Amino acid sequence: MLLKINPDNPQERQISRVVDIIKKGGIIAYPTDTFYGIGCDIMNKKAIEKIYTIKQRNKNKPFSFICPDLKDISKYAKVSNFAYRNMKRLLPGPYTFVLSGSKLVPKIMLTKRRTAGIRVPDNKIALALANELGHPIISTSATRPDGKVFDDPSLLHDYFATTIDIVIDGGSVPGSPSSVISLIDDVPEIIRYGAGNVEIFQ
Repeated sequence: MLLKINPDNPQERQISRVVDIIKKGGIIAYPTDTFYGIGCDIMNKKAIEKIYTIKQRNKNKPFSFICPDLKDISKYAKVSNFAYRNMKRLLPGPYTFVLSGSKLVPKIMLTKRRTAGIRVPDNKIALALANELGHPIISTSATRPDGKVFDDPSLLHDYFATTIDIVIDGGSVPGSPSSVISLIDDVPEIIRYGAGNVEIFQ
């Protein structure tokens, strides 16, 4: 199903409709401030495993996930004062922060070092979904196994028609990856240079 949602003022009724699908273990595609993402409820192991299959991805490589705001991150990761201060300057925005995961994060979502990649994207639809669900939402770019990125939600819908329950048409997105920054032990390390300014960590 392709569902149009206003990117500037997401309709509550439509957000609730999508969240109902997520709560039932559904897989969605949704806009972020980088690419269109594929997601599900972080607490639903079956749904996460489905996304691994869709992406043909090794389970040793956990997905990042979206929190609705900075306050929420501290439930799912260990956030020092240093990390909080720096994230506060940049979020919401096109960044993925790597932090030590808390006990609330399912094992399947943590690396061997028990770290997690966390995002608060500058996209009203993505934030509204995570907020309404009350849990983080998995975030992995909606790409084909060959790496081709879909920037048009209707093409994405056609390609994933049999594997994704609902594709949100939230208009065009920037189409560049997030910058990935590790803040483990308060030592900033830029893992990937992407969208967003990372000068404060250099």
